[in-house]
Amino acid sequence: MQEKDIEKYLVKRVKETGGKAYKWVSPGNDGVPDRIVFFQGVTVLVELKAPGKKPTPLQIAKHKELAKLGQKVLVLDSKESVDEFMGKVEGGMYEVCTP
Repeated sequence: MQEKDIEKYLVKRVKETGGKAYKWVSPGNDGVPDRIVFFQGVTVLVELKAPGKKPTPLQIAKHKELAKLGQKVLVLDSKESVDEFMGKVEGGMYEVCTP
């Protein structure tokens, strides 16, 4: 299975729950996660990888930088990991952010 297949699956699952999974392209900021995922009151940044692949050192540094700003950053590398993530979202295990 390729990364693009997992990414398509994530977008499909998020859409099914009424969320949005926008592709994140940030010129001049290499290493940012692939998707910004929005649910009602919850935002999660998602890095997608092919099964068994790990984030690069640059991606890890960017993830830590974002986490220090209080952002949730996940690495998903399989359809099962997407299902686990979605189960947590649907089960209310992610804190709702309020303005």
